[in-house]
Amino acid sequence: MSNYCINWKIPTELNNILMHSDKIIYPKNRQELADLALGGANKKEFEVGYGIERLGYIPEADIVRCNNGIIINYRDPYMRRRDPDCMYVNNISKTDKIHFNETFGYNFEILRTKTFDWLEKNELIVMPFMAGGKEYGYPALLVAPVNAAFFATGLYDLQGHLEIEPLDKDFYPKAIIYLAPPFRHSHFQGKQTVVHNNNEGVHEIFSYNLYPGPSAKKGVYGVLLSFGAQEGWTTVHGSTVKLVTPYDNEIAFLHEGASGSGKSEMLEHPHRSIDGRLKLGTNILNGDEKYLSLGQSCKLLPVTDDMALCHPKIQNNNKKLVVKDAEQGWFIRINHIQKYGTDPTLENLTIHPDIPLIFINLKGQPDATCLIWEHTEDKPGKPCPNPRVIIPRQCVEGVQEDPVEIDYRSFGLRTPPCSRQQPSYGILGILHILPPALAWLWRLVAPRGFSNPSIIDSDKLESEGVGSYWPFATGRKVDHANLLLEQILKTPKTRYTLIPNQHIGVWKVGFMPQWIAREYLARRGQAAFKADKLQPARCALAGYTIKNMQFEGTIIVDKFMEIDKQPEVGNQGYDMGAEMLYDFFVKELSEYLVSDLNPLGKQIIECCLSRASLEYYEQLIESKY
Repeated sequence: MSNYCINWKIPTELNNILMHSDKIIYPKNRQELADLALGGANKKEFEVGYGIERLGYIPEADIVRCNNGIIINYRDPYMRRRDPDCMYVNNISKTDKIHFNETFGYNFEILRTKTFDWLEKNELIVMPFMAGGKEYGYPALLVAPVNAAFFATGLYDLQGHLEIEPLDKDFYPKAIIYLAPPFRHSHFQGKQTVVHNNNEGVHEIFSYNLYPGPSAKKGVYGVLLSFGAQEGWTTVHGSTVKLVTPYDNEIAFLHEGASGSGKSEMLEHPHRSIDGRLKLGTNILNGDEKYLSLGQSCKLLPVTDDMALCHPKIQNNNKKLVVKDAEQGWFIRINHIQKYGTDPTLENLTIHPDIPLIFINLKGQPDATCLIWEHTEDKPGKPCPNPRVIIPRQCVEGVQEDPVEIDYRSFGLRTPPCSRQQPSYGILGILHILPPALAWLWRLVAPRGFSNPSIIDSDKLESEGVGSYWPFATGRKVDHANLLLEQILKTPKTRYTLIPNQHIGVWKVGFMPQWIAREYLARRGQAAFKADKLQPARCALAGYTIKNMQFEGTIIVDKFMEIDKQPEVGNQGYDMGAEMLYDFFVKELSEYLVSDLNPLGKQIIECCLSRASLEYYEQLIESKY
């Protein structure tokens, strides 16, 4: 074995394992990892499982080699989605997160030692990579058991890898992921658990489960947030796309929001009905349907899917936010694709990929083709709500590698149906324009929203916190709140919108509002809205509504812009929903009123708590629409 690690600057415990074990694999390329995931180059099926003390052998996942990639299916339906409460921290001084010791009643160092003891007994994969990309990221390592090579392959696609041979002998990983799946059963009653630990400046992630969401995906995100906060910048939780209109105008959108808020969908073309029209929605009470025509949609040039790096070295003097992708691959949820022809672009890409892809929670047979609308069932008749495919950026047509200036920052929210009889916070119209101060508040509260498919959750209105990335951060809320406010103040030429999905009042709309809003704003270009084009929404938290929207020659009636105009909702249903939103904002914003908060931020929050009008938000941060 080559002692690649002989001069690496790594924790003593890891160094001892790597220096004395003859069971270490340093993967040279993706194909090697993919073969290891199946137990060998000629294998087509493989079972991942572990022997657990006092519990015996527990199978975790089934791996299948299909024509277009590798399919991973977890035996336990609980493991098919991210548990939002799986993160704990240890030895991190400035944090609002739950400490491991306080929760479990013993020092994490005890479990850390046991984890290294277990890793030492296994054949291991050790894979260097750059968390956040080679240009602006941080050196990192994955240490994982070989039989979980599918996990390593997924991380390879999401974050790339560094070749071992050219590595500097003084390689100093600033972050390390340790994968130890059996501890989910032996120490955590079967629950997903990820512990972020600071070890002398190294950000360690101990991943005690095999689902990549909390560690290979959001764990790496936590690393970027941690180091960025120390250096005074952040990575926002959003997808980014540059649109080229049929008239060759270009405009860029950054769509932010909690899980399920439409980030991946912002990179998709509008889904069309069989006759080519766009189905705006269906009235859930009487079955009425509303369609729009769109002859030619804009060309999409994807930039980011989930993690938009806002590194200070890529910002310029144009007073717009500039972003770059923090990932090498995208973890795309495909629960909305339920039949052939829903998204021809993505279907073609996944059926005929340039390289074999990784599919999660999808049906598949050896030597067959994995189809992204055939979702694994959690139980008979109930498809898993979180099927995924990992798509390397190199496979995406038109993907943008250079940093991109943002014209519009939209914020997405999953909204339930709202009516007079069953009021809810589903009171948003197709498109709302937000003053910057109000846009900051939406990012502080970041509602998770209705029927979230990505995580294990209830249907009540809950918060994902600052910028919607708080579930992955390890620091303090107030620090990230200040960073986001400073970011908004430094980029006054970027505008802000609020866009719902799933429902507009009593109309079921899916993700059509954001596709319509995107096409509409792209055609308007960067022209400011005239004063007589906007009017304050009935609820100030919703900013401004557009008085009338003409979409490719069709007037979208006001009941899709102002929900109180829907007869099934009216003022009564709307106002009750507005009260729900205000109660939520008051509850979530109050905890930000601490001494370290930016004084301007304190004023903005107090505006909300006093139910100020839009005029006051405008006065605090001037904006031009």
